[in-house]
Amino acid sequence: MLGGALSVQFGSSVAALLFPRAGVSTVVTLRLAIAAIVLLVVCRPRVRGYARADWAAIAGFGVALAGMNTLFYHAIDRIPLGLAVTLEVLGPLALSVSTGRRAANWLWAILALAGVALLGRTGFDRLDPAGIGFALGAGAMWAAYIVLSARVGARFPKLDGLALAMTVAAALTLPLGIGPTLLQPPVLALGAAVAVLSSLLPYTLELTALRRMPTATFAVLMSLGPAIAALAGFLVLQQHLTLTEGLATVLIISASIGAVRTPREPAVAVGADAPGQDNRSAGCLLPAGPPARS
Repeated sequence: MLGGALSVQFGSSVAALLFPRAGVSTVVTLRLAIAAIVLLVVCRPRVRGYARADWAAIAGFGVALAGMNTLFYHAIDRIPLGLAVTLEVLGPLALSVSTGRRAANWLWAILALAGVALLGRTGFDRLDPAGIGFALGAGAMWAAYIVLSARVGARFPKLDGLALAMTVAAALTLPLGIGPTLLQPPVLALGAAVAVLSSLLPYTLELTALRRMPTATFAVLMSLGPAIAALAGFLVLQQHLTLTEGLATVLIISASIGAVRTPREPAVAVGADAPGQDNRSAGCLLPAGPPARS
């Protein structure tokens, strides 16, 4: 589980290192395209026998994947990785609170808002406003990704829906990602590393973890994503968080853990998630970020 979380965030760090050379849009396209090709080869999804509503679900899921990854990568191009993931987590957290039926959920929402307020009071003044907006937009797309992944998982067997949606996402980002650096061997190599670290490897590790632990425990560990992202940003990108920003991150992580630990009436389950976000646990409302985290 921790291996998957580390892989996601260090994959994002590698992507950030590639931005100056290839551009954000090209890196997004490489990540999604390589992940789609691997999934299509491995899964060999069936494309016949589905209704129009099934394909509409695939299209929506693909849009969510493309939007989540594009917005998140534009965010980490402008603000520190740890803060970007912290703001992105607010999307799934808001979804978890809004679908909860217990008063405790609103306590976690207040705790998260306290973290945002603390961050806004002393942290936003040194951050790019566009980066903040991109991170919050990625969080909204992450919430949409969670809902749509459940619908696709109910309509398509195994990973067929994911493979098809990832192909849609890659096709959507391709027009913006085409550039002179796209097929350069060093860029392709680093793009493949990003796809493996941020999508394929963490999904495999997380799927293995889910077979060995309760989904509630899985969700709690996934809530540590902002802290792991801050560590990756520090070690790879030399990004430092202030004490106030670190405290705000702790508050939002605590709210995320509390939200996924609060029982539901009735229980709300989300189907198996996907690589590419950033974020992927089955049976809970706070999967790991940006499949694909995100």
